[in-house]
Amino acid sequence: MDSASFIEKRKFIVKLGKMLHKFGTPAYRLETHLLNVASFLGIGAAFAITPTVLTFVIWVPGEETEYTHVARVMPGELDLGSLSRTDEIVDAVANGQMSLADATQQLNTIAAMPNPYSRVWTFLAFGAAGGAFALLMRASWHDVLYASLLSFVVYLFVLWAEKSRRVTHMLEPLVAMVAAFAATGIAAYVDPSIHVPLVVLSAIIVFIPGLALTLGLAELAARHLVSGTARIMDAVMLLFKLYFGGFLGMALGQLCFGTVSYQAAEPVPQWTSWLAVAILCGSLVIVFRARKKHAFWGLLSGFIAYGASLLGGEYLGLALGAFAGAFAVGIYGNLFTRFADAPASIVSLQGMIVLVPGSKTYIGLNAFISGESMVATEQLGQQTFLIFMSLVAGFIFANVALPPKKSL
Repeated sequence: MDSASFIEKRKFIVKLGKMLHKFGTPAYRLETHLLNVASFLGIGAAFAITPTVLTFVIWVPGEETEYTHVARVMPGELDLGSLSRTDEIVDAVANGQMSLADATQQLNTIAAMPNPYSRVWTFLAFGAAGGAFALLMRASWHDVLYASLLSFVVYLFVLWAEKSRRVTHMLEPLVAMVAAFAATGIAAYVDPSIHVPLVVLSAIIVFIPGLALTLGLAELAARHLVSGTARIMDAVMLLFKLYFGGFLGMALGQLCFGTVSYQAAEPVPQWTSWLAVAILCGSLVIVFRARKKHAFWGLLSGFIAYGASLLGGEYLGLALGAFAGAFAVGIYGNLFTRFADAPASIVSLQGMIVLVPGSKTYIGLNAFISGESMVATEQLGQQTFLIFMSLVAGFIFANVALPPKKSL
């Protein structure tokens, strides 16, 4: 292999690895995918992927020289549309339909693409996600309304963070504090029937790191110990920041507005849970920047996850119901990969979001610190742990029962 060809190949792999990491690909999937790419390019490679550091070691088989590239990066954010487009480029290179030079140029184009959804749509998606979570928690219609309104306020702070680095560093505790302060004021002067802690949790649900905790456990299960541990600790710290912001906001609200006696309102009907799943998954299409052609399949993933978990819960209990839901979503994602020739994570992540008990970790933290339970749930800590383990096991069993066609 001549020097120019090797340089072109290693530049492509490094560029590809950085982009897939930026789009939120977990370490165990990213390393496997890059090894597959290096294999069909005919070069040797080894990778060490963590949420903040990428290490590439690339060589020509039979030669002693090695190329090492180390990059300090920030943890990636989910961008399913860019992930899908990047996968199509890799397929085109593997099939000989695109040269490496053209592929690298296409990767640069994808990296520079703006959000396919306008800020108005993203604004609506934030509000819909907050209201949908309140529906899932069987709150009252009052709670659903104010959770949606406060979620709109939260998104305004997200926009502010895009303009200010100082706000970016304190975004999570800031939005939780503002939401809690506003919810306390609403309960004091507008509607005493709202459940303030639940409304606050619903308003900041987009920030709750349930998915990050699940992915971290999945990385640990795949023996990616450094990446998994780092991801879990990052998620735990994010949870602490959110809880502190919410706790401080309610304390300031009670100081300014006084203590309000909660007047329970009638909860929403049971059937609204299915409506909540549809709204939540629809909002995730926008928040995760999924392509419109994949939107329906993502919505279907959420219904499969919720339906399978309910059915499994009837016979196996709540925790193992999550295993049934994860297994069903895993099988569905692998079937989607085979028929649509696209990464399974494009649809499986939305089903996973419906299943992950990130909110329960927040509720458990609140019960541990304040001694008050936001919702009536027995053995909350044990349930949360078992659900996390069931989710990881469900996806592992699904990959064994129906191996995925793609590594992403």
